[in-house]
Amino acid sequence: MKKNVLFWMVLLTASSLLFTVCTKQEAAETAAATGQAKYIFVFIGDGTSIPQRNAAELYLASKGHPLNLENATQRAAGNFPAENGVADFQPSIQRMLMSGFPGQGFSSTYSVNSLITDSSSSGTAIATGRKTRDGVVGMDPTAREKYVSMAYLAKKKGLKVGIVTTVSLDHATPASFYASVPHRSFFYEIAKQIPTSGFNYFGGGGFVQPSGPKGADKPLADIFSEAGYKVFNTREDFDKIKAGDDKIISTNPVLDGDKAIPYAIDRKPGEISYAEFVAKGIEVLDNPNGFFMMAECGKVDWACHANDALAAVGDVLTLDEGVKVAYEFYKKHPTETLIVVTGDHETGGMTIGFAGTRYDSFLTKLQGQKGSYLAFNKEFAAFKQAHPNAKTDDVLPLIEQFFGLKRYSQSEYDALTALSKTGNTEAFEELGLALKDYEIAEISRALAMSYSSNRPTTDDEYYLAYGSYEPLTVTLTHILNNKAGIAWTTYSHTGLPTPVSVIGVGHELFNGYYDNTDIFKKVVLVGHLQ
Repeated sequence: MKKNVLFWMVLLTASSLLFTVCTKQEAAETAAATGQAKYIFVFIGDGTSIPQRNAAELYLASKGHPLNLENATQRAAGNFPAENGVADFQPSIQRMLMSGFPGQGFSSTYSVNSLITDSSSSGTAIATGRKTRDGVVGMDPTAREKYVSMAYLAKKKGLKVGIVTTVSLDHATPASFYASVPHRSFFYEIAKQIPTSGFNYFGGGGFVQPSGPKGADKPLADIFSEAGYKVFNTREDFDKIKAGDDKIISTNPVLDGDKAIPYAIDRKPGEISYAEFVAKGIEVLDNPNGFFMMAECGKVDWACHANDALAAVGDVLTLDEGVKVAYEFYKKHPTETLIVVTGDHETGGMTIGFAGTRYDSFLTKLQGQKGSYLAFNKEFAAFKQAHPNAKTDDVLPLIEQFFGLKRYSQSEYDALTALSKTGNTEAFEELGLALKDYEIAEISRALAMSYSSNRPTTDDEYYLAYGSYEPLTVTLTHILNNKAGIAWTTYSHTGLPTPVSVIGVGHELFNGYYDNTDIFKKVVLVGHLQ
C-alpha cells in the first residue's frame, strides 16, 4: 500500500513540474507574440547549414587578410610560433548579417521516411508545419491530403504574398509554399497552381516544363495570362515593375539548362540579382495590410551536390545580400517585421578541415577559381571538341587558367621552395596550388573517364569518385577544395540540423533546438496567421 502511495506522489509531483514548465513556456511564447508581425520574410538557403555559412564567413575574412607566411609555414610544419607566450597567428572570421541576428536556433530536418530529407519534404515541413515523405510536395505521406502553407494562411488573413527563388519557380522548395502534388517532378502541374494561389508576386527562375512534360500541353504563358498574371523576362520589363502592380511573374533574362538563375560567380552584367528580386518584391507587396515573402537561394544546394565550394560560398553570400535588403526594410518597421533565415537541409557533407592541411585551412586558395563547375564544364566541352584525343599535358593549361592549379618541374618546385623559405609570400602561395604527383594521377584517371564513351556510372567505385558529375570537373574541385582545407563526404544531402537566424517581432521564440515543423508554428504565432 505504501509503495502505491509513494508511486502516485512521485507521479503527481512530476506531472506538476511538467505542467509548470509547459505553463512557463506557453507564457513566454504568449509574451513574445503580443506584438504582431505585419511584414514577414522567410529566407531559405537550400542545402545551407553551418558548414556552408562558416565557409562563406571564413572566405570573406581570407579576402581581407593576407597570408602570414612565417606563421603559415611553421604551422604547416607542426610548430606554433608565439611571442610572449601568445600565439602570433590569429585566424579571423567575417560575420554575415544573418549571423548577428538576436534570435539563433537550430532545427532538425528528418522526413517521415528518412533521416536524410530531400527538399520537397523539408520544404513542406517548413511551409506547412507537417511532415511528409521524400518527394511529396505540400501533401501527406500518402499524397491524398493537401496541406495548407503559411503563405496561404497569410493570404487568407489579407496579406499580399510573394515567392522568390534562384532556381526554377516550379522547384520543390518554392512549390511547397503554393502547390500540392504527389511528386516534385510534376513541374507542369506545380506551375499550373500559381494562378490558383492568387499570390501577388513571383520572381527568379523560369519553368522546367513550359508546355507540359512532352511539350504538347497548353503553354503556361497562356494559363498565366488568362488568370490575369503578367509575365516578364527582360531587364527592361523588370525595371518597369512598380508599386501597386499585381499578379507579377518576373524571370531572370538569362537562365541555365535547369531554368535557374546562374551562379553568383557566373553572373554577367545586366542579369537580375537575387537581392534585386527581393527588393522588387518588397516594392510590389508593400501595403497597409502587410505582406509575406518566401525567398529561396536555391543553388547553394546544387553547388554542394557538385562539391564546388566556391560556387556554394558565392550563393551563400548572395543569400545574405537578399537578407540585407529585408533588413533595410526592417529598420523602417522594427516593431512590425519578422525576418527568418534558415536552411532546409545540409548538402554535400561539407566541412572545414582536411587531412592534408592538418589544423589549417587556406580559403584564399579558392580565389584562383574563375567560375562554377558548370562554367568549367562548358569550357571543357569546347576543349574536348577541339582536342578529341587529348592527354593530361594538353589539358593542364586549361586547368591552370580556370582553377589556378599548376604542375611544376622538380627544379621549378625546388626554386619556389627556396624562395618561400626566404619569406617570399608569392612563392609560398604558388606552392600551395602546385599539383603533386598523386594529384596528376587523379587528373589523368578522371580525364580518361571524361573522354570515355562507356562510363561505369552504376558502379560504386565510379560513383564514390565522381557522383553524377563530369569526372574531370569534380576531381579538380576536390583537389582545389582540399588544398584550401575543405572536404566533402557525399554528393547527396546529410542529416545535419540547420541554423535558424531571426530578427524582429517574437525573435525570442526561435532560440533553441526544435524541429523544422516548428518554424511554421512560430511564424504563424508571431504573424497571428491563425
